Amino acid sequence: MRAVIQRVTSGAIAIDKKERGRIGQGFVILLGIAPSDTDADIDWLVKKISALRVFDDAEGKMNLSIQDITGEILLVSQFTLFASSKKGNRPSFNFAADPSIAIPLYEKMISALEKALGKPIQTGVFGANMQIEIHNDGPVTILLDSKVRE
Repeated sequence: MRAVIQRVTSGAIAIDKKERGRIGQGFVILLGIAPSDTDADIDWLVKKISALRVFDDAEGKMNLSIQDITGEILLVSQFTLFASSKKGNRPSFNFAADPSIAIPLYEKMISALEKALGKPIQTGVFGANMQIEIHNDGPVTILLDSKVRE
């Protein structure tokens, strides 16, 4: 799994010009799922995301986690995170999981993040054409890959 985590002051998601979700301070997370991903990848990512210290403390240092600030999460499925442009200029998405694999893992990720935060998170709709409003704070953008684990 790959997650692009953006620290935001706010974020929103719309489908067909209708707002589906909105958050205040927290993370907008774009999540890509590969065919080899499992529950272990979810567990690792959720632990990292919930403990990631990228929010400012009283001294202005990135020292607080999303849990510390009681922040919010907007999670968006993003199969294009597994795009390959090795051949030519038109990306291939062969490394992204088929929806039969990805949808159950996406739904488990939602549940795991809600459990870790102790509250509901906002989401997009898997496979939908979505418009995402991101007010990146910093900017702070972190890439996590459950297979690389750096």
